[in-house]
Amino acid sequence: MTGYATVASGIVSGTSAGGNMAHQRRARIPKLGGGHASMLSSVINLVNTIIGAGTLAMPSAMSHFGVMLGVLLILWCGLTSAFGLYLQARCARYLDRGTSSFFALSQITYPNAAVVFDAAIAIKCFGVGVSYMIIIGDLMPGVAEAFGSANSGLSFLDDRRFWITAFFLLFIIPLSFPKRLDSLKYTSMVALLSIGYLILLVVYHFAADEIPNKGDIRVITWEGPVAALSSLPVVIFAYTCHQNMFSIMNEIKDNSPASIVGVIGSSIGSAASVYILVAITGYLTFGNDVKGNIVSMYPPSVASTIAKAAIVALVTFSIPLQIHPCRASIDAVLRWRPGKNQRSPSASSVTSGTAPLLPVPSGAAAAAHLDSHGAPAVAMSELRFALITGTILVLSYITALNVSSLSRVLAYVGSTGSTAISFILPGLFYYKISDPDSIYHQRLSKEDDDAVVDFDDNEGVDEDANADGEDGASELANSGLLSVHSVKSNASAGAGSSVSRSRSRPRWLLRWRRKWRWDLEHLETGLLRKLSLCLSVYGMCVMVVCLIMNTFFGH
Repeated sequence: MTGYATVASGIVSGTSAGGNMAHQRRARIPKLGGGHASMLSSVINLVNTIIGAGTLAMPSAMSHFGVMLGVLLILWCGLTSAFGLYLQARCARYLDRGTSSFFALSQITYPNAAVVFDAAIAIKCFGVGVSYMIIIGDLMPGVAEAFGSANSGLSFLDDRRFWITAFFLLFIIPLSFPKRLDSLKYTSMVALLSIGYLILLVVYHFAADEIPNKGDIRVITWEGPVAALSSLPVVIFAYTCHQNMFSIMNEIKDNSPASIVGVIGSSIGSAASVYILVAITGYLTFGNDVKGNIVSMYPPSVASTIAKAAIVALVTFSIPLQIHPCRASIDAVLRWRPGKNQRSPSASSVTSGTAPLLPVPSGAAAAAHLDSHGAPAVAMSELRFALITGTILVLSYITALNVSSLSRVLAYVGSTGSTAISFILPGLFYYKISDPDSIYHQRLSKEDDDAVVDFDDNEGVDEDANADGEDGASELANSGLLSVHSVKSNASAGAGSSVSRSRSRPRWLLRWRRKWRWDLEHLETGLLRKLSLCLSVYGMCVMVVCLIMNTFFGH
């Protein structure tokens, strides 16, 4: 049987040692630890976090912007949200594997404001969860009526409070107590199937129905700045999923840059495709007469009744995805003490790699990972977990029972919490932590320097060959069969074996692949810092505009 050492030496034996100039690239070795969630599971959970009841309002938003501007706006909002997610992923590199969170980042960037950040996350997630319960109460009486509840003599079936209570006891409570988001992947798949049915319904009515006297359609023009900016929050907040990004990164098994970019791109791309399809087909069906809930405009039928039931299923299975970060943020707020900030380690200890970024508890707690949100220094006890979760659920239930329309409240909550989570916080965190003078950036740079692999350009080894060698080295490092030093010393193995293949490719293609990488590792820190600051300023402008629109022009 071939030993691991033989395999390692066999894949790395093709590098020439006679070159005078070497092309250096950073071979990022993924940190140890982390979870066991697959990439598919992570994409499903993130997509379900993104796509929610806001999908139904996309045709109405497009009616104010017009088709062309509406499509561009959906793409732009998706791009900015994706960049915020990418900045979160870059920030996570400065933390120990499995401890990424807004709280952990704020402790080493803006420690005095850590409690404010987590409070904003908790308020935002709580408000969205309450709105989902209200949607259940608004739609289920109509579903029951379609099944003959009016003739059954059971008047409570027409009561929204009954349906909120029933779903709260049967579904929301049991689904809110799993500790890991990966445990919700099957319910997330059910919710995504509901979205799939809604898409089919909207597209079917667009193709089959002829709506008489429907409103005009704007293709290039728009209704005006006031109406358009008033509907801007609908599109911006439809992409809000950043509260769960750190949890997904902590639980994903493969946290390589390519894997994380794949999760972000797949999730945002899928959501943008759904939004554009529903917005265009729904808007073209009813024109400018389209209302905020596209499903409510379809005539009573079995299909529309199923659509309402699908919406209920969607929001029911989306509530736990809001409870998860809300619970972690509240726990972090409760653990925070004024004037008791984390002490930053000395520059020498950080750059030497001897000190962790955040204090690690001793004893049995040291062996356990932090909460998936990363906020507490010790794991949340079962009693504390149950008390916080129960409190969130009870308060959400009471609020949903007593508030019939939460649109104005959510307008303010979304204008502050969602904008801060999506744009302002990721930009500020990365700009602060990636400062070249930051001791945390110096530590990360030292880790990268330790993983630098030299390749001999004079022997004709191109970027493709380098990538092959690095991929083989990374796989061995991830599998635990080789130490990092073994990988570094032998990383150019696959390079020599692919020289003849790489020389046959056009030189412009090789140069292009050297400069551009789909995992975005070619982006320089300086450029990212400028873009992150621009994202934060953009988020602040959006927050001010949305607050003004909702305060003075909200309906």
